[in-house]
Amino acid sequence: MNTAVPRYLVAFHPKRIPHHFVDVLIVGGGIAGLRATMAVDPRLSALVITKDRLNESSSVYAQGGIAGVLAPEDRLENHVADTLIAGAELCDADIVEMVIREAPGHIRQLIEWGTVFDREEGELTLGREGGHSHHRIVHALGDATGKEIMRAMICRAREELGAQIWQNTFTIDLLTHEGECRGALVWNKYHGKTYVWAKQTILCTGGAGQVYRETTNPAVATGDGHAIAYRAGAELLDMEFMQFHPTVLYIAGSSRTLITEAVRGEGALLVNAAGERFMPDYDERAELAPRDVVSRAIVDQMRKSRHPCVYLDLAPLGAERARKRFPGITKSCAEFGLDITQDRIPVRPGAHYMIGGTRVDHDGHTTLPRLWASGEVTSSGLHGANRLASNSLLEGLVYGARAGKAASVAALDEPDTYQAIPIENRPIEPHDEPLDLVDIRNSLKSLMWRSAGVRREGKQLGEAAQTIDHWCRYALARQLADPAGWELQMLTVSRVIIEAALRREESRGVHFRTDFPDQDNGRWQQRLGMRVES
Repeated sequence: MNTAVPRYLVAFHPKRIPHHFVDVLIVGGGIAGLRATMAVDPRLSALVITKDRLNESSSVYAQGGIAGVLAPEDRLENHVADTLIAGAELCDADIVEMVIREAPGHIRQLIEWGTVFDREEGELTLGREGGHSHHRIVHALGDATGKEIMRAMICRAREELGAQIWQNTFTIDLLTHEGECRGALVWNKYHGKTYVWAKQTILCTGGAGQVYRETTNPAVATGDGHAIAYRAGAELLDMEFMQFHPTVLYIAGSSRTLITEAVRGEGALLVNAAGERFMPDYDERAELAPRDVVSRAIVDQMRKSRHPCVYLDLAPLGAERARKRFPGITKSCAEFGLDITQDRIPVRPGAHYMIGGTRVDHDGHTTLPRLWASGEVTSSGLHGANRLASNSLLEGLVYGARAGKAASVAALDEPDTYQAIPIENRPIEPHDEPLDLVDIRNSLKSLMWRSAGVRREGKQLGEAAQTIDHWCRYALARQLADPAGWELQMLTVSRVIIEAALRREESRGVHFRTDFPDQDNGRWQQRLGMRVES
């Protein structure tokens, strides 16, 4: 990569802005961040910083559920095998076994903390989704699992743990000194910029779906955590692997609402513009094939028919069952005049889950000392080249708990010698030419959708790289003054995605190169790392 990446985004000086000291800093308030907070030793002080409100994260919007071996006919080795198969021979088998072994305990713990999962006759209702060989998905409120889990976790964090939480606070940069993370520079409209010095920092900032025009991710998912870790010198892995969810509600004027995979798990069928079912032509698992297979099939059908979407047909479920099982989807579709019991739902793929992120070990430690990470901002090796449905909330729980515990152990080993470090970043000459942030952002999202979407090709990726390099040269050379400007680090994240996609000259999992359509284990059964050029 030839893109010049600034180390720090804004000017700051230790004599001119406030300082705050804490033992453990958690950046991000989704399921991974709150679970990490709950694992922090009570003898330590902890601070949670969230970019938006605490209930505004990808975790809250998760519909499908959490996978775990809970049924008597299921086995841990079955869940392991399903995860490895979906991951297209790129998973870390030891990590897969560890996470899946710990899954049932975490699900039971959520219940102890007040999460109300759906039940039938007193027993947990277990669903099935694409790529799973057994019914093992626990869900809540039909299709609002994340909302219910986060309700219970936020309640516990606030009322039982008394956690310090700064909401609506933007994390601009990680602070580093002598090759170690020492906290973060943050901003909110009440106090302006603030140094937060921490013995240990845990990054739980979620995904980067907003770099694409079509995405299921909330507005906050702009890849800030990926960018700040990269600028601080941490290694990123697997950045070519953005998972596209195959079924996103596609209506002009609507937000791109996720239509959970559980709909197909319950029996809904995919049909093309002519009303013809097509998935059996692509995979013997039909609608229950893994997400990468279904996404590519839908894009192929859209190309053949020259129609902007395909359709989900819920008629096989029956009207009463469809409404009862999917109340959230029923309501969302009704707002646009669609009755899911009679009308087919228009859908197409959208960027859903960033598999790539900071390299972490089994306890969530990154390659940067004193920095830990968990959740979607990481690449743990659990997902390989394609995440199995309902393994994401699970990863956030397992790694959040492990990172919180490990960071606590490290913080307890340090003396309480709280002291600011004289780190500063000098101001640069402001530019006279105004910058249209909205135009750059929209142009980037469209470019990423065209060039690094479900289907990719080397020449197009190369041209996209040159375009983004040009944008970076004039946009990132500035010290911008607010979150809208700082989110332009989407350029950095996008450029890393493009570079990784260019390097991987094969097709594997969610990464499909039309010019290299086959999986090549001889050359590419390896994970690609990316570091900022010094």
